[in-house]
Amino acid sequence: MLNKVEHIGIAVKNLDAANSLYATLLGVAHYKIETVESEQVRTSFFKVGDTKIELLEALSDTSAIATFIAKRGEGMHHIAYDVSDIHLAMQQLSADGFRLLNEQPKRGADNKWVCFIHPKDCNGVLIELCQSIS
Repeated sequence: MLNKVEHIGIAVKNLDAANSLYATLLGVAHYKIETVESEQVRTSFFKVGDTKIELLEALSDTSAIATFIAKRGEGMHHIAYDVSDIHLAMQQLSADGFRLLNEQPKRGADNKWVCFIHPKDCNGVLIELCQSIS
């Protein structure tokens, strides 16, 4: 059902500063900056080999990223997994007892449909399901 790790999400206070830091760390520049209004975030993506890193900066004090940083500080926010059929994955995971944070997939960054699984059901890790939008 889960095909591969799609990306790792990292919450940051300042996207521009984090872009500079990660460009130095990873040895590559980010390839995309995108605003996701529905989540009140600005994102930046890096790719190293088959691995993608998504940096997330809050656009408002009420966004999930702002809340996360206020409670835990900057750091790893979620692990995203690629799925072939997000609706089927959501049905199966729900039937297996996982609590989904979305009733329906919603449009996320990087041209994906996304849905999140409650971190309390995954040993404290927020899991994101991602399916490319055709």
